[in-house]
Amino acid sequence: MPMPTGQQNIQSSGSGDPKHLILYDGLCGLCNRLNQFVLKRDGRNLFRFAPLQGSLARQLLLREQRDPTDLDTVYVIANYETADRRLHSKAAAILFILGALGGIGSIATIARLFPQSFLNWAYDRVARNRYRIFGKYAACPIPTAQTRAKFLDLPQEQ
Repeated sequence: MPMPTGQQNIQSSGSGDPKHLILYDGLCGLCNRLNQFVLKRDGRNLFRFAPLQGSLARQLLLREQRDPTDLDTVYVIANYETADRRLHSKAAAILFILGALGGIGSIATIARLFPQSFLNWAYDRVARNRYRIFGKYAACPIPTAQTRAKFLDLPQEQ
């Protein structure tokens, strides 16, 4: 199945590494901190980003039979440019990100010792309180000029 419009314009890193798409709540301070964390450590240019509030995320999540209005979940579509794509959500998405970044992947290895149900329970507790603890933006922050190409489906001007 072809990928939705807007993804074909992504420039490859030339490394041959697969690309992974993080679908995040664009208004959430914690989610935006996660994006900054990934951007600083993504030396292999593996990750792209799209806000859950955008049409691209909506289209991809509907295809996966997920609720596109659920802003309490972060998703990663691993290998999103290929037929071998896989959807990860909640704690599994965070562990996938940490593992793919390497270096700090040992955190993901240790966390995998816990049952997935416990990890998702902890994820849900944080997600429920994230706006209160980390703040909420009035609109999706626009990335810097250096990282703009990694963000899909953002408004052209804000």
